[in-house]
Amino acid sequence: MKKVFIGLFILAFLAASGWLGMYFYKKSNTDPVVYKTEAPITTDIVKKTVATGSIVPRKEVQVKSQVSGIIEELYVEAGQIVKKGQLLAKVKIVPNIVNVNNAESELQTARINFDEAKRELARYEQLYQQKVVPEQEYRKYKAEYNLNRQALQSAENNLQLVREGASKRSGQASNLIYSTIDGMLLDVPVKAGTSIIERNNFNEGTTIASVADMRSLVFEGEIDESEVGKLKENMDLLLTIGAIEGRVFNAKLEYIAPKGTEVEGSIKFPIRAKVLLDEKDFIRAGYSANADIVLDKREKVLAIKESMLKFEKNKPYIEVEKAPQIFEKREIKTGISDGINIEVVSGLKSSEKVKVPDAVAIAQNS
Repeated sequence: MKKVFIGLFILAFLAASGWLGMYFYKKSNTDPVVYKTEAPITTDIVKKTVATGSIVPRKEVQVKSQVSGIIEELYVEAGQIVKKGQLLAKVKIVPNIVNVNNAESELQTARINFDEAKRELARYEQLYQQKVVPEQEYRKYKAEYNLNRQALQSAENNLQLVREGASKRSGQASNLIYSTIDGMLLDVPVKAGTSIIERNNFNEGTTIASVADMRSLVFEGEIDESEVGKLKENMDLLLTIGAIEGRVFNAKLEYIAPKGTEVEGSIKFPIRAKVLLDEKDFIRAGYSANADIVLDKREKVLAIKESMLKFEKNKPYIEVEKAPQIFEKREIKTGISDGINIEVVSGLKSSEKVKVPDAVAIAQNS
């Protein structure tokens, strides 16, 4: 029994010796870790923030009717360029029975008063010519005649306006809809036969057409409260429109709201920027856009990848190669960063090489 235990012990010892020998053999034949290095580059660094929003016309108006009725004719369609004063539509007036009845009553009353004043003036004119009444009395009846004649004309015009939407005296028709500005028709939401409501103090009225100046566009967006303190008027914006690929449009920041609004739990501040367009450019209203706002910019500066930085006691440092695969720790002074590259103000020369920290992990895992 004792010999069996001795034999097992010898076998275990030989097996352990074999594993240890294999381990030390592999360890002695492992390639040394080679750290990757990179030289600093000279580049432009732009620090920016992003605002989301849309492109809208600076001046957009909604053309409405002054009378209620039915659209009888439409002379334009969406997308058409119109001039101020151009006829857009004609409204067929559907008279209100109560208003027509009141206008007819007023006209009848005005006609009776006028006829009576006319007879009195004729009688007093004859008496004045016979020198029976003084001139002052005659002039009083003549003035009353003129006032009643004016009232009769007003009553006739009022009845015509109620029935037809037009006045003989003014020569204008309130049932004709004209454009109030030069621009492009963005939308014509009504069709021939559509019933519309007039614009008044108690009702906005039905929109006949939306007209906008498409040569004067603005970007309207929102910026987070953490970034709004960095913005100033006249800052440059770079607009990227999802519907227009391969183009970046320039813009100038012209307005920052003094008061923010809560959007989904965070405070946002509205901003507005003027879109700078070339003569050949055409952007449709309502496009969604992202604005890169340039907060700071450095041109042709020495820079390294921000991932190369390490920190010790909140001070940035890098590892610089002094000899092949021999590195020294060195504190540097940094400038602005764009999230990928960071400016090196001092502490590093363009001819030196910097250790890439990620290369250690790659070498050890291989």
